[in-house]
Amino acid sequence: RLVRSAEKNDLVLVSGPAGTGKTFTAVALAVRALKDKQVRRIILTRPAVEAGENLGFLPGDMRDKLDPYMQPIYDALFDMIPPKRLTEYLENRVIEIAPLAYMRGRTLDHAYVILDEAQNTTESQMKMFLTRMGMSAKFIITGDLTQVDLPLKKASGLVMAMRRLKDIDGIGIVELDSSDVIRHRLVKKIVDAFDKK
Repeated sequence: RLVRSAEKNDLVLVSGPAGTGKTFTAVALAVRALKDKQVRRIILTRPAVEAGENLGFLPGDMRDKLDPYMQPIYDALFDMIPPKRLTEYLENRVIEIAPLAYMRGRTLDHAYVILDEAQNTTESQMKMFLTRMGMSAKFIITGDLTQVDLPLKKASGLVMAMRRLKDIDGIGIVELDSSDVIRHRLVKKIVDAFDKK
């Protein structure tokens, strides 16, 4: 469903539990678009909620600070792009990995942009991100609404966006559930058990 929606829409919001392939599929679509020269670059971002979006206190350069939060995206990239080429793409900023806070003020033209773990965006962060969309851009926003790490009483920007944007032409909304789980057979059972509460 995510692939079909991405073929028809420039912006796709997808929610679903762990193991449904949201991140992997989004990265695969971005890599395909880059290889087919539909876009010039891929931009990958996540809110660093665990670090309060304040990565300055961590040692190392920006990539060193972000790597732990971006590991699922790196895993997907390493499955699809030979290591040497991936290193070149990262060094030449053909593939850019940046914290969500660094998107402010940018216009993202000719890019395939993935916002992962979007359930952990606030409404204002989501609005800021959505308004970065430039010419010839594709955005995929992924998240798991059962894994929100925001402080209590903070509404998820993903929930807000899915609600407010659902009837706009050119925007796709995809809601996955435990029947879409593609990981180990027990993951579906684990998701179902936790959903029962």
